[in-house]
Amino acid sequence: MPVKRLKDYLDKAGVKYLTISHSRAYTAQEVAASAHIPGIELAKSVIIKIDGTFAMAVLPASEKVDMETLRRAMDADRVELASEAEFMDLFPDCDLGAMPPFGNLFGMKVYVAPDLVGDETIAFNAGTHTELIKMSYEDFNQLVEPIMLEFAVHV
Repeated sequence: MPVKRLKDYLDKAGVKYLTISHSRAYTAQEVAASAHIPGIELAKSVIIKIDGTFAMAVLPASEKVDMETLRRAMDADRVELASEAEFMDLFPDCDLGAMPPFGNLFGMKVYVAPDLVGDETIAFNAGTHTELIKMSYEDFNQLVEPIMLEFAVHV
């Protein structure tokens, strides 16, 4: 029950949030459309490997990770997308591809694109393909402590 686990974490932290139910959607752009949220306002979580170590890149649904820009920003030898087969066991409570941007809860660093940092709120998958959570970006930042890096490009 991924939504419950996330809500329990947010409740324990004392933050306010809104749960948004939507019809089943799989891609970030489909989720944004289904929930009537502009793609630039919906955060998606992309699992990457930085020199073999899993990390989470969080960026607007309307953008994609530029691996070469991220590799240079990280001063890494290799940065690549992790395959679903590689990371599915890392998120046992979540539907595949619906991970919330709380990599810290799963033992991984979180990198966030600057386009999300300036927003008052952040909306994201709550661990399923049918629910989103919307909360203040400030609360997200305090709970996750993501590292802001330039790595996203518009699709």
